[in-house]
Amino acid sequence: MSGALLELSGVVVAHESGAGEVRAIDGVDFRLAEGEPVALWGPSGSGKTTLLHVLGGLVTPTSGEVLWRGEPLLSIRAAAEMDERLQRVAYVFQGSKLLPTLTAYENVAFARWATGTGGNGAHSAEELLELVGLPEKLDALPAELSGGEAQRVGIARALAQSPELLLCDEPTGQLDSRTGERVLDLIDAIKAEMPVTLVTATHDIDVARRYDRVVELEDGRVRSGEAVVA
Repeated sequence: MSGALLELSGVVVAHESGAGEVRAIDGVDFRLAEGEPVALWGPSGSGKTTLLHVLGGLVTPTSGEVLWRGEPLLSIRAAAEMDERLQRVAYVFQGSKLLPTLTAYENVAFARWATGTGGNGAHSAEELLELVGLPEKLDALPAELSGGEAQRVGIARALAQSPELLLCDEPTGQLDSRTGERVLDLIDAIKAEMPVTLVTATHDIDVARRYDRVVELEDGRVRSGEAVVA
């Protein structure tokens, strides 16, 4: 494992409500090494998704510091590199969130085009759909796919970005247990074979157990940052 891809120090994400300030993230310190697979584990409302969005650059902290390869994200240099960095961060959501009027092939190909990752050495849309076990579904619309198939297309779409950082937010939350296991097996294969840093947010202890490192969150705080769930 190489150096730190991301480092968070004293990160707070606060929102105003009728009852006053609510802290979705409350003073989190976190270090993510390049190539490291990590699970963010905790109940609903613990701050998992917010922390995932901070890691991906979708949410700017209220206070604290976020470093991307040692460079503060709010620096002038980081701002200049933001577009390129975000192209290398991919998401797998709870529910595939595929574009409904595009076929499976077109959803994956569009991601390659939108992020400019279709150059030499990049996997084609056909290759990625074969990687996730759906070579026969190239022309299928999302409505013609099962939940598990749609989620696998969502994974192929994320991989089309050739991401450095792959963020999965409850990737099996809308699937039955058997289908969810297949999707998790696929994610396991990806983290074992591809050069990507992987962070998965989950409330499911069985999903968390698939990872060597588990960051346990509770009420927006890191309860345990280095634990291996037994």
